[in-house]
Amino acid sequence: MKTLVIAEKPSVARDIVGALPGSFDEHKNFYESDDYVVSFAVGHLLELSDPEDYDPAWKSWKLDNLPIIPAEFRVRPRDKKSATQLKLIHKLLARKDVERVINACDAGREGELIFTHIYETAETDKPVDRLWINSMTKQAIRDGFERLRPAGQLEPLRDAARSRSEADWLVGMNATRAATTRRGWSAGVVSLGRVQTPTLAMIVRREREIQAFVPEPYWLVHATFDPRYNGLWFEGEETRLKDGKRADEIVAKVKGKAGRVESVERKEHSERAPLLYDLTSLQRDANRRYGFSARRTLSAAQSLYEGKKALTYPRTNSRYLSGDLVPQLKPTAETLVSIDDYAAGARYVLGLQQLPLGRVVNDARVDDHHAIIPTDVPHDVASFTPDERRVFDLVAKRFLAVFHPPARFARTTIVTEVEEERFRTRGKVTLEPGWRGVYGLEADDAKQDEDAEGEGELPNLEQGQEIRCADAESEAKETKPPPRYTEATLLSFMETAGKLVDDEELREAMKERGLGTPATRAEIIETLIRREYIERVGKDLQPTPKGLGVITMLDVHPITSAELTGDWEKQLLDIEHGNGDRSSFMDGIAGFAKATVEEIANLSDEKIKVERAELGLCPRCGAESGEIIKENSKAYGCTSWKSREEAGCGFVIWKRVAGRTLTPEVARQLMEERKTREVLSGFRSRAGKPFRARLVLNAEDKIEFDFPVSRKRQAEQEQEGEEQREEQPAAAE
Repeated sequence: MKTLVIAEKPSVARDIVGALPGSFDEHKNFYESDDYVVSFAVGHLLELSDPEDYDPAWKSWKLDNLPIIPAEFRVRPRDKKSATQLKLIHKLLARKDVERVINACDAGREGELIFTHIYETAETDKPVDRLWINSMTKQAIRDGFERLRPAGQLEPLRDAARSRSEADWLVGMNATRAATTRRGWSAGVVSLGRVQTPTLAMIVRREREIQAFVPEPYWLVHATFDPRYNGLWFEGEETRLKDGKRADEIVAKVKGKAGRVESVERKEHSERAPLLYDLTSLQRDANRRYGFSARRTLSAAQSLYEGKKALTYPRTNSRYLSGDLVPQLKPTAETLVSIDDYAAGARYVLGLQQLPLGRVVNDARVDDHHAIIPTDVPHDVASFTPDERRVFDLVAKRFLAVFHPPARFARTTIVTEVEEERFRTRGKVTLEPGWRGVYGLEADDAKQDEDAEGEGELPNLEQGQEIRCADAESEAKETKPPPRYTEATLLSFMETAGKLVDDEELREAMKERGLGTPATRAEIIETLIRREYIERVGKDLQPTPKGLGVITMLDVHPITSAELTGDWEKQLLDIEHGNGDRSSFMDGIAGFAKATVEEIANLSDEKIKVERAELGLCPRCGAESGEIIKENSKAYGCTSWKSREEAGCGFVIWKRVAGRTLTPEVARQLMEERKTREVLSGFRSRAGKPFRARLVLNAEDKIEFDFPVSRKRQAEQEQEGEEQREEQPAAAE
């Protein structure tokens, strides 16, 4: 009799075959030995059925048909390829010589759901065991087969997986149909979801803060003293002056005058190494350091886990290790000694008689998967892709750093008094790099504060020492709006359900109420981009007019609440741990779906109206006709246009340029100033270059794009003559 092993994807099936004893024969989409048959899914083979599969009447998108709440959910193959593979696995499950089954799908919610759908649609009762591993090395696979878990032990995880899937279907299906129907098909499909909508709402609300922001002028006063050091004027805790005249008066008052050192305060500070990586913190760092999207980081980490066997399971929510891994820690460090970038740090760890494990090992903080660390097998970094190399570098250095001592700094604060005006100077010197030495950093790499004058070495000054203000100047500045989200900052806010939490330990405590899971957050961001609700502008994430309109329509509806969705995630986690009730959760979701349909159906006409910007008089005909430029779904066009037959003056600025959306602000700038003030952030030509735009008011009133070029290339273009220069706008378009 044989055991059927079902993996989540072909590559994992091949790894399992390579680790199991015996000789395997390869067949089409499965492998077979004397003891095992190994086959695989290709991700999700089945999906929840569409409404019309339950009732043909539900095919019509009508408010009268909502809410749609099936008494029992059904599944269907995702496509023809999935149906073919599903049929094969069902056939293998039905074989008389197969007496038991091993679920070898990824060890998490989605893996459990993939297997559950396959097994249940096969209508079999053959016993099931669970392979649960964090590493894809041969030894880890063999160890996993030695300690298979009974399938019943994973029932709470299965319940959580079902609940997550069905909750997303109920909220997404009903809210999307209600909003689309109520708003009208002319505005297109309004896609809403349990996690994507509160995530979009965070981005939109930040954009509104930016748009509503009114910059306020302020002034800083800088001074340079003999002996040579700098200072920043302050009064109490305030360094900013709201009156430019007062700033100039201070400059005139202190410049060239004698003063004294009022106080010198020196303190030593230490900084502990950051915790090990979970997926979200890894994605944040990769975005901050390399500009990687969350999905790009996950893809590289998954490849390092599956293909290269270099990292442990990446889709984890934990930043700690379990106690049973302690014997593997030094062997893991030993695999890094031969790699130049890690040799010194690895030798330090291997030289420790006892590893400091207080912030590394915590069984209570490890659920199904521990933190991401390198595996304890040799690593051929030369075979890694550039993305894999960077992600591995982050994980390897973090793994070594966590065993190093804290970094020690000396912070010095000097207060200098000149003509009763006070100036503050701050300095920071590294005493011992500690864990930062793993990164080759001998000083703080964090961004300096605006009032950080003289960071680094300062002259040896004593309290009461006389000095002279050699120079002083005022600097005019403006307050800045809050920054747009990057993927790094958005992931942080998703992790803490929209709350600003800088403290690492506190953020850990709030994880249970985050938006989505580490495994799903990257796809949520990509979904919002795919549906044209947001777009990447450089490193920033910016809402499109379409995304702004959706949240404007919903306003403060609970579906936009990050906190509410975070509470749902906490309930799903409780179900996963056996502490929650699936029926109660689903009843609550069904009630929420029903209430959402009712609220959207009752929205006022004003609320559902699509906001369209008006940009001012038409540059072509407005002076004579009074026609204006108004936004529509695809462009900013002259209101003289009535139809194809009555095209009016024909002036139009298309919204989509070089794969990005021109905002009303940029379009208005083009009309008023005939050019953009700066290179369009995030826009790229086909050649991958940034560019400026000019509005050329000639017979065609066309927009031209100017590409920044090197001086050498500029000279070449001048030599090529007028013909070459005329071709450049066409190439830009």
